[in-house]
Amino acid sequence: MILAVDVGNTNIVIGCLEQGEIKNTVRVRTEPGRTAAEYGIELMQLFDFFGIERRGFEGAILSSVVPPVNEPLRQAIEMLTGVKCLIVGPGMKTGMNVRIDDPGTLGCDLVVGGVAAIAEYGAPVIVLDLGTATTITLIDENKCFRGGAILPGIKLSYAALAAGTSLLPDISITPPKKCIATNTVDCMRSGAVFGTAATIDGMVDRMEAELGLPCKVVATGGLASKITPYCRREVVCDDHLLLKGLWVLYQKNL
Repeated sequence: MILAVDVGNTNIVIGCLEQGEIKNTVRVRTEPGRTAAEYGIELMQLFDFFGIERRGFEGAILSSVVPPVNEPLRQAIEMLTGVKCLIVGPGMKTGMNVRIDDPGTLGCDLVVGGVAAIAEYGAPVIVLDLGTATTITLIDENKCFRGGAILPGIKLSYAALAAGTSLLPDISITPPKKCIATNTVDCMRSGAVFGTAATIDGMVDRMEAELGLPCKVVATGGLASKITPYCRREVVCDDHLLLKGLWVLYQKNL
């Protein structure tokens, strides 16, 4: 069994994987500035709560888009489990060619998501990650990462809208009964849910047109399940895509 840890801007997703099968997952808040001891105590409590043997891991792998968290979390994992923790980064074997202007700037989350999408769904494939930011990336038929687009995340956008206006409130990201809403809150929800779904449909159409081939579309991230049912395109929602990608990367880099 390996420990897979995906650090996002808002949450850290922790998974225990055995032979590629996800046994346990838990989501905790990302808090830069915490020490290795603080992360270690939290991990220990989580393992104890779920009945997981802390010394039962054969390895660990960490992906992060929050660099200050990397070192204390790596130390905590290694102290607690007694195994070396791999960190996704330059030089790691991925099996995916990166064809963007500066490959060194590609976020670890996009690498992990791309590797997982290829392994699970084949190529060409478009990967959506709906979290703090919304990313839309394309891997072509030759398993080459070609690039994509980054949009403000839905919650981030609507929090900024509420903060920057006098009369618009904070809202939950839930669908209203109809697109043509008739009150302020539902109008905002219509924009958040149906507007984001329409954006995804439009961006996928444009990317496919540029590539010249139809693509499978897979979505992950905290808000994926709330948005993808309203896309007119067929979108597979895979909540554990990044954990699956960490398993693939761990196997490639033993």
